[in-house]
Amino acid sequence: MRNDATVIRLVTRAQDGDQQAWGALVERYDPLVRSICRRYQMSRADAEDVGQNVWLQLVGQRANLRDPAAIAGWLATATRHECGRVLRAGRRLGVAEKVDVENIPDSQSGIAEQELLLAERRAALREALTHLPPACQRLMGLLIEDPPAPYAGISATLGIPVGSIGPSRRRCVDKLRHDPAIAALLNADTAGAEGELAA
Repeated sequence: MRNDATVIRLVTRAQDGDQQAWGALVERYDPLVRSICRRYQMSRADAEDVGQNVWLQLVGQRANLRDPAAIAGWLATATRHECGRVLRAGRRLGVAEKVDVENIPDSQSGIAEQELLLAERRAALREALTHLPPACQRLMGLLIEDPPAPYAGISATLGIPVGSIGPSRRRCVDKLRHDPAIAALLNADTAGAEGELAA
């Protein structure tokens, strides 16, 4: 999502040396890096090395990023180049390769985009949850436990009647839907679905 204000803010803060922003960027985009490594059929150890090298490259290049919103594209390109470098180095060392980097089938071309979108949705939801009032945060936390907490347990934990849990949940979900990060995702999904129908 190139116009995502949250991403632009995170990149800008990371460029200024904010460690929390770096952590948030890694959490948001590490699934993208890993999905590209899987596409190249990297071993687990090689994929870890590729990921570390890509993030180190980003640290080294952070001052040169002209468009903070384009970080996903930058990471995808850097990861593909790093995967190719690792595979070529293995070839030079005589390591048996599973894949010829120049002939990777494109049958999984949508996987990286899907994983990036899923990571963005999760990050937006986590951020939106922090904007809820504390009572909603506690209630939603109990409702999304795995396995879900029973209403009787929620009632006892929060000290509210069982009958008020459903209406309270509805109000909290409505607040989530109106959070700017979630609203942007919902609008993008609606626009995408309408575009597919028109095609």
